[in-house]
Amino acid sequence: MITLMGKKVSEGIAIGKLSFFKRTTKEIRQINVKDVEKEVTRLLKAKEKTQLELKELFEVASKEVGEANAAVFEVQQKILANDEYNRLINAIILEEKLNAEYAVITGTEEFLKSSTVAEDPDINNHHEDVKDVSSRIIRVLTRSWKDKLLVDDPFVLAADELYPSEAMQFDKAKVLGFVTKYGTINSHTAILARTKGIPSIIGLGEALKEDYQGKTIILDGFEGKVYIEPDYTTLTKMQNKKDANLVKLKNLERLKGKENITQSGRRIDVCANIGTAEDIDNVLRSDAGGIGLFRTEYLFMDPSGRTPTEEDQFQVYRRAAETMGAQPVAIRVADLGDDKQPTCMDLSEDSGFGYRGIRVLLDKEEMLMTQLRAILRASAYGNVKIVFPLITSEEEVGLLKQYVEKAKEALDYDKVDYNKKIQLGAMIETPAAVMLSGELARELDFFSIGTNDLTQFTLAVSRDNQKAAGYYQQNHPALLKMIRIVANNIHLEGKRISICGDMAADLEMTEFFIKIGIHELSVAPPSVLGLRKKIREIQ
Repeated sequence: MITLMGKKVSEGIAIGKLSFFKRTTKEIRQINVKDVEKEVTRLLKAKEKTQLELKELFEVASKEVGEANAAVFEVQQKILANDEYNRLINAIILEEKLNAEYAVITGTEEFLKSSTVAEDPDINNHHEDVKDVSSRIIRVLTRSWKDKLLVDDPFVLAADELYPSEAMQFDKAKVLGFVTKYGTINSHTAILARTKGIPSIIGLGEALKEDYQGKTIILDGFEGKVYIEPDYTTLTKMQNKKDANLVKLKNLERLKGKENITQSGRRIDVCANIGTAEDIDNVLRSDAGGIGLFRTEYLFMDPSGRTPTEEDQFQVYRRAAETMGAQPVAIRVADLGDDKQPTCMDLSEDSGFGYRGIRVLLDKEEMLMTQLRAILRASAYGNVKIVFPLITSEEEVGLLKQYVEKAKEALDYDKVDYNKKIQLGAMIETPAAVMLSGELARELDFFSIGTNDLTQFTLAVSRDNQKAAGYYQQNHPALLKMIRIVANNIHLEGKRISICGDMAADLEMTEFFIKIGIHELSVAPPSVLGLRKKIREIQ
């Protein structure tokens, strides 16, 4: 038996034969061409087909994993249309008179090394997506339509790395789990695997050998371990662990309707994060205590490029409010910019580091006012609250409160009902917000710590950066100290505070959050019942 260690991506146990994933792109050779215009036309047609495929993938992914997770395929469409990317590829065809396939491979390599990648928010930290797009173009050019999986029965898939579009198309009935040599735990591929519930481990390195093709493998997604040709004792142990996990999932269903209260009587609310109208039903199924964070930016990422009207937004927010009844619905105004580029407007030239969130909306007054009116109208139908992203100063809060009052006056003039005492809150996502949390608490009603961004801004590392992955530590002492400081400042003003980033679902952190007086944890709907179980076990 051989044991390998990697990084766990998605929990679960998978037992089956190992099958290596083979992309069916033919060997690409450098070929001199006489008719360069014909070659450019071939490339253009291949890109058009690739564009259609990416749109179809977005639609399929939106239905299966929600628009928030499907947004990766919108990013890939932007990569496909990137001017510098296309210039490099076309130059190789036109100037060096070489074939389109070779031009795509070489142009992609040059593009990933260029300064454009670091400067363009649509590309930076999306290297795997650039490679995915390149691979898809080449497959169209070479007419390599299908990738090869070397077995027909259910199997555990292995690969050097997997692209998001490949992970999206996994058939859960056939792919029991997957292991890779490379990758990061926060990549789009990893996120899709977790969302689809496919046990997976990455980062096995060169220890994952093609010699293991066809051998029996056990993938332990709880521990990040892989067993090749396991002995009888290990096989029995892992099968029992797999069965126990299925029983655990069934038992969690029994926690529906139970309180989120520790054995010593301390209570903490558990809510759900959502990104689309389709996610609202998942909140009900998970038995969450409300919507702790409604990420509305995905309403502005429609593939058609259509800008959502006030009525469009109102209908979505109203549905959330009516569905939740008296339970809270915290609606965050659109946090656009950086890697969340709207399809209804072009922010690509402006979206350098830090130009996102409320900074964008303050420059787009009409867009902000439209969204505020829609949220206020929905507040007449439930317990709706407004959340502002990337707040860094009291001046920003004062200005935003003026916009809210302006929206209220407009609704009063139109004689439209809304909750005149609607609560206003802010995300704590930067060290600046941490240090000013006491002052901000005197101006707003509640706060939500976005631990994903706070980790990135505090530790100066992107969670998508594979080379710096080891520096992205959500349990870093500095981060925990910041959370404690914020909690203390908010408590002094008698206001509510929640955690809504990935840390909220980290069960090793739950007791810490309860001890420092966090009022609410907001997680993805599938994590609600597991978190409730953890809370009820704490003394």
